[in-house]
Amino acid sequence: MVTSSGGVIGTTGILLGGPIHMAVRPVISTVVAFGSMALAQGGRPLSPAGSSATQVGGKYDTSGAEPVYRNGKWIEITYGRPIRRGRNLFGGSGADYGKTVNPDAPVWRAGANESTQLKTEAPLVINGKTIAPGTYTMFIDLKPNNWTLIVSTWPAQKDFNPDDKTAVFGAYGYTPAKDVVRAPMKLDVLPHSHDQLSWEFLDVTDAGGTIALIWEKMMASVAFKVGP
Repeated sequence: MVTSSGGVIGTTGILLGGPIHMAVRPVISTVVAFGSMALAQGGRPLSPAGSSATQVGGKYDTSGAEPVYRNGKWIEITYGRPIRRGRNLFGGSGADYGKTVNPDAPVWRAGANESTQLKTEAPLVINGKTIAPGTYTMFIDLKPNNWTLIVSTWPAQKDFNPDDKTAVFGAYGYTPAKDVVRAPMKLDVLPHSHDQLSWEFLDVTDAGGTIALIWEKMMASVAFKVGP
């Protein structure tokens, strides 16, 4: 939000641009510009919250008037949903690749606002490694024609706090020390451009399925299996 004096109010309510906060402006303004809870005119978030979920391992109880799915295990991804707004999202080459979506964090949050999170009630196997039931953060390491999904135990900050070194906001403060699994992603170019980022579960059965990120004409996906 721009004030009458020309300052910017960030996600934490701090006035950026005044004499007291000029020293922290570069860090926080980056967060504001690339995925904060900034509001458009009218109060709508620029990157609305989203979620995608599926259930596996349940059975339909047909003893009643209508079948009821029981005892399924939930798998859910919660994330911010940025909008393209005419940008060339995945342009650039070498070290400049993907800078539109991830200008200065170590890896991409693969969403907006707070970190993308995976919550699973079932053990999952990704790239040969088992992920126990629980809550995880997810990131993507972006390189030309080479995207890597990262599942991590870094806790997610609800609001950006650069002094909190025990959790991350988006991907700021991320290090690979808490990685659970890294998996190469299959990249597909789609025939239509998707204006708003989404995470999807594809081809799901009780044995597993595919997790996919879709944005612009890019779909990046990783297969998973449901563990015992």
